[in-house]
Amino acid sequence: MYKTANAYYKEKFGCKIYKLSLDGGFTCPNRDGSISAEGCIFCSALGSGEFAAHGTDIRMQLEMAKKRVEKKINGGKYIAYFQSFTNTYAPIDRLKALFYEAIEPDDIVGLNIATRPDCLPENVIALLKELNAIKPVTVELGLQTADDRVAKYINRGYPTEVYADAVTRLKQAGLEVITHIIIGLPGDDPIATTRFAVECGTDGVKFHLLHILKNTRLAEEYEAGRVKALTLTEYAELLKRCIDLLPGHIVVHRITGDGAKKDLIAPLWSADKKKTLNYLTAILQKPPSMT
Repeated sequence: MYKTANAYYKEKFGCKIYKLSLDGGFTCPNRDGSISAEGCIFCSALGSGEFAAHGTDIRMQLEMAKKRVEKKINGGKYIAYFQSFTNTYAPIDRLKALFYEAIEPDDIVGLNIATRPDCLPENVIALLKELNAIKPVTVELGLQTADDRVAKYINRGYPTEVYADAVTRLKQAGLEVITHIIIGLPGDDPIATTRFAVECGTDGVKFHLLHILKNTRLAEEYEAGRVKALTLTEYAELLKRCIDLLPGHIVVHRITGDGAKKDLIAPLWSADKKKTLNYLTAILQKPPSMT
């Protein structure tokens, strides 16, 4: 059985933990013209931040996010999670002010920062190391695929070796790393990507179903017949094969992703989150396959 994030956090912090998704007002070098102006072909207009709090004041965002989950986490504590876009893509003074403000409340026990591997210069890693000495810091890296051919197709904007280097430097700084992997990218092998992330030293993994969302270039590819949406059975089989590769110490932080229902084109089965999670959990509880 794989190690879940819920079990990991209870072991680490001794209580229920909930992530408070924040929007730091960042953009992305893959959108502002530094690398590209188009972004990754699957990325929504909100840069994966559909469920994040929004606003200019981080303290206010934290309180808003707590209100939304207060019935789920009675007696628990929180991790401040900078989720939208690329959360290390800003001047170092701005990053320092935002991150210190986010970890200041006593009930915030950690900091998660989602970013790109190519947006981690040494001064940013030094800042994250400094913060990690106060409260635990985890860096989430959007690898998606280890196949550079597929990465070019999705317009990721960096070669896979950049991810490997980023993991090495983050680990040397004593920081925990979570890797995002997408299952369902056309022509991709998520099993090979999972194996690669393990070899690079990731501490955790978030597995995402490839969602086709409105107003993305992926939607255009789907409508042109160049992209196929996975069935629930196909996704479950691939997910299980990926998770069966993981050593026991690697934490599975997510077994699928959420696409905003109002923007979801396919696969429509993923809109029923409860049914999907129940099915996937049942499949993952089966003994590892011999293939």
